[in-house]
Amino acid sequence: MATTMTNREMLRGALKRESVKKNVAAIHVSGKLTLLQRKLVNVLLLNAYDGLMSRRSHTIDARTLSVMIGYNSNDIDTLKEALRALVETTAEWDMFNDDGGREWGVSALLASARLRGGVCEYAYSPALAEKLHDPKIFSLINLSIQCEFSSGHALALYENCYRFMRTGSTGWWEIEVFRRLMGVHDSAYYQIFKHLNAKIIKPAVAEVNAVSNIVITPEFRRQGRSVSHVRFLIRDTSQGSIIEYATAADDQTVALRDKLRTLGVSDRLARQWLDEHGPDYVAEKLDYVAAATRKGRVRGSAVGYLSVALRDDWRVKETTRDPVTAPRSARAESASARAERARFDLAALRRTHRAACFDAVEALVASRSPTQRDADRRQFLSGVRHEVDREDFRLRGWRSAVNAAAIFAFWEQIAPDMLPRLEVIAEDLGVDLAALRALAVE
Repeated sequence: MATTMTNREMLRGALKRESVKKNVAAIHVSGKLTLLQRKLVNVLLLNAYDGLMSRRSHTIDARTLSVMIGYNSNDIDTLKEALRALVETTAEWDMFNDDGGREWGVSALLASARLRGGVCEYAYSPALAEKLHDPKIFSLINLSIQCEFSSGHALALYENCYRFMRTGSTGWWEIEVFRRLMGVHDSAYYQIFKHLNAKIIKPAVAEVNAVSNIVITPEFRRQGRSVSHVRFLIRDTSQGSIIEYATAADDQTVALRDKLRTLGVSDRLARQWLDEHGPDYVAEKLDYVAAATRKGRVRGSAVGYLSVALRDDWRVKETTRDPVTAPRSARAESASARAERARFDLAALRRTHRAACFDAVEALVASRSPTQRDADRRQFLSGVRHEVDREDFRLRGWRSAVNAAAIFAFWEQIAPDMLPRLEVIAEDLGVDLAALRALAVE
């Protein structure tokens, strides 16, 4: 599939035109990349960007990688397949050099990849690394925007338009070139323009305009009765959300970047998080992860844990009432009254815990692609025996109270340690769970 390899979440893909005569260095990708594979390309590049020209290989925690592309961190087979696809896919470029000469080249998207000890190690060919690192050819884009896309064609269109944002237009592409960029050049169905327009262009434009930081408008040129060229007018709506780093940073930002790098976050990703969320928000989540680590709640990658905390705004919840030490003192109550109150408070705590688990499940579901969501629903329903339970799930989905225990067990298998534990909820609320349980059995 042909896609300007400015693959989005890491690659803000910016090939700038300095003059009408100087063509943009389009890097086309052979074969058809899935949405997951496109996201993987971007995350790997973002992670490696600072060391592209100085290191032969790059590493990233496999679980962190899965979290950042919104996929099940335990599904190693799918991750292996995605990495294999990138090694087997070629990138081709045909461009003008600075001296006016023309350069053609081809390279595998990844020269190598391997998973060992929970770590993904990968490498680019020197020729491709040089192209990816050149700011005149590519610039990094915001990973949070990539997460919003549910269509590979829409993400491909975004990548190929975003790099022209400063010029306001992609310029005219021949329809055959556009088919290659969308990865449908080998489909007879999409050789017919009305099919291409109805199934690819219109839906992709609608999704780009709905979820990204640009608005695009297609225009067409005809030769006779046939559409021969397409271009997209581009308007920036980010209002400062684009990642443009100042040369100077305040002391807090510098300190936070150092903390993030110490944790294992690449400098480029650290800058992106600080730019996207602001230093105060990042500092709050770093404190949250540090506290969770001290309490033994972070069992996997701290970077992966932090990325989810940033995305889902995890925070310590405050409460004005401790069920155990509230003003209506247990000392003034009979043993039976204390036990009844404790049972009531314990039930309330469990309801809070269940609600938090449902929220976590919704976040996990939202992080998965439409295809994965459909597969998850079918897999879950296959294990529900009673028709009443099945019908409640069909009506209420992953918020089905009837199936709550089964839902939580299902997602705990897919994403271990991602659902909150009762003990953690109690601790966040300042509740002495052991004392509450002891009172409940009086």
